[in-house]
Amino acid sequence: MKNRIPIEVWVPDLTFPGWMDRWYQQAAGFERLHPEYQVVVHGKDFWQLPRQVAEAAAEGHVPALSEYYFYMTQVARDSRQQDGRPLFTSVEKAIGGRTEVLGEPVVLDDIIPPLRDYYTLGGDLTCMPTVGTTSLLYANTDLLRRAGVEGLPRTWQEVEEVCARVAALRDGPSHAITWSNHGTFTQQALATQGGLIVNEHNGRLGRATVADLASPEMLRWVEWWRGLHRDGHYHYTGKIPDWAGTLKTFADQDVAIRISSSNDVNYMFRAAEDNGFAAEAGIFPYDASVPYVGNAIAGTALWMAEGLDEATREGALAFLMYLHSPRNAAERHKANSFLPLTHAAHDLLEEEGWYAANPHHRLAYDHVMRFPAGQSGVPVSEGALFGDFAGNQDVMTRAIGDVLARGADPAERMAFATVEAQQLLDAYNEYALSSGFRDPGNSPPTSLSVEAFKEMRAGRDYSAADMEAVVKLHR
Repeated sequence: MKNRIPIEVWVPDLTFPGWMDRWYQQAAGFERLHPEYQVVVHGKDFWQLPRQVAEAAAEGHVPALSEYYFYMTQVARDSRQQDGRPLFTSVEKAIGGRTEVLGEPVVLDDIIPPLRDYYTLGGDLTCMPTVGTTSLLYANTDLLRRAGVEGLPRTWQEVEEVCARVAALRDGPSHAITWSNHGTFTQQALATQGGLIVNEHNGRLGRATVADLASPEMLRWVEWWRGLHRDGHYHYTGKIPDWAGTLKTFADQDVAIRISSSNDVNYMFRAAEDNGFAAEAGIFPYDASVPYVGNAIAGTALWMAEGLDEATREGALAFLMYLHSPRNAAERHKANSFLPLTHAAHDLLEEEGWYAANPHHRLAYDHVMRFPAGQSGVPVSEGALFGDFAGNQDVMTRAIGDVLARGADPAERMAFATVEAQQLLDAYNEYALSSGFRDPGNSPPTSLSVEAFKEMRAGRDYSAADMEAVVKLHR
């Protein structure tokens, strides 16, 4: 068909086998149903895509749909076009209460609450979740059975008991447990306790202006982690985050347990099969000494550009709904272990026997939808929204690395990290509010030189007086 209406879609190429092929197939499937449209999907570098979208906007060209990782949500909200208008518009408002768009059923109300809630602010779902994950515990059950452990640990206290049993094994692994030093597990640990990273209820009641990486919840987690490491149970590869290293450690049976993302389900069970041992998946462990609150999620979402002409806007909305039809969402889950994003997709997997044949794939959905003790209800979603979230994660992982590898005191080191994180948040907010946010790399505010900004990003721009004041605050 001549003169087809183009819908340009920019997505990060996650480099999983067949990842972009699936995107191209979905685009082609939509075009068959809507031949008046041409969906042009561009796979971009994961780290550079937000910057590339900002650069395109500065030149007056914005893709109809752009996929951002969850910690770039505040960046997406703050981004502006050449004329100062918001770069993105609300998907929910664009739908306007309709039940279908160009014949594609609207699925907004069917998105599972943990994902819908994360991207909802002030009652408005501003973008379309596309990928969702949580954190899980994976165990070599052959090793656990040898150690006399029948069930998987669900709490920190049970993890300690299991680790002690594994350590007592004759010819057992060198360590009992491992996980990557990555911000996602710290965020999960805080979420289970109801802990927050920034003020304004994690940025959900207003723009976050105060960072806190030395909260009681954070220190409880870091102290527990340090204890496992000090007692010889936790294997620290010494690298940040080192996903590959911790996976290899599990595959080589040098540990009995690995904590990782739910999208590692396929990789973890394949590693077990390839290396001849049995494996099971369990929930992310929580501290039984404090009330359990819920789970944190990670993932991506597609944002729709503001100011599209009507035909392009309607095509983009229809494509978003098509992506999350029950069949498409279910197949995406099968391919990459990501959460089924809608109840309908989950029900389809159930009806077709997928979960019966692959019970380890059901766990992530159950984990984000239910409390560990089996109580009814959906866990509270407290996912943070704030500027330079990625920088904040770098600060916390460096600090925890110092605690594990260099013996830093947790309270003092996390207080130090709070100073670093606060400076990054201040710099982001100053730039976003004074200049109109256009650079997701956080260009230096006008009040700082490039050199000073680089120093701050490296975590060296704080005085001894600043450090002592924050340490006193958290003692």
